[in-house]
Amino acid sequence: MDLNPKIFYGAMGLLAPLAVGAGFAAAGPQGLVFGLFAYLVIVGSIVCLWEPSVVRSAFSLLGTFCGVAGLFLLLGADFLAVSQLLIYVGGILALILFGVMLTPPDLTERQLPRVVSALAFSGLGVAFVAAKVATTVVWATADELPPPASGHVREIGVGFLNPDGYMIAFELAAVLLTVALVAAVYIARRRKSDFQEEGGAV
Repeated sequence: MDLNPKIFYGAMGLLAPLAVGAGFAAAGPQGLVFGLFAYLVIVGSIVCLWEPSVVRSAFSLLGTFCGVAGLFLLLGADFLAVSQLLIYVGGILALILFGVMLTPPDLTERQLPRVVSALAFSGLGVAFVAAKVATTVVWATADELPPPASGHVREIGVGFLNPDGYMIAFELAAVLLTVALVAAVYIARRRKSDFQEEGGAV
C-alpha cells in the first residue's frame, strides 16, 4: 500500500487512548479493559492486513487472538479463552507462519483494491450475521439478568489428563497436529528439480 508507515502506525497508536478512554467513560474499569481488548482485536486485524512483513503480520494476528481471548474472559467463558490461546495462538498461528514462510511471496497479493474488496466482502458477511442475531436473539433486560458464569477449566483439565477421560484423544490430537506440521514442511520444501529448467540445466 502507498500509505506512509509512520502515519499509519501513528494513527493506530492514537486509537489506543481513545478506545481505553471511551471504555472507561462508559463502564469504568471493566469498560477500560474491554476497550483495551477491543483495540487489540481491531487494530491487530488491520495491521495484519496492511503489514507486508510476514513476521510483523503474524505478531499482529497474535495480538488479535489475545484480544479475542480477553473478550472471552470478560464474558466469563474461561474455557473458550484458554482454548483461544492454546489452539489459535499455539497451534494455528504457528502453522500459518510456517506455511507462509515456506512458500514464495506474491508481491501483488496485498494491493489496495484486493484488500478493500476483501474487507467489503467480510463486512457484508458480518453485517448479515449481526442482523440475524439482532432479530432472533432474546436479549436480557435489567430485571432479567443472566445467572453468573461459572468456570469449568479445572474439570476440563482433569478430564484431559485422566486416563479414564479424554487423555488418549488429547494425545492423538497432538500427534495428528505434529504429523500435519511435518507434512506441510515436506510438501512446501523446494527440491533441486524445482530450480532446473525443462532442458535439465540449472
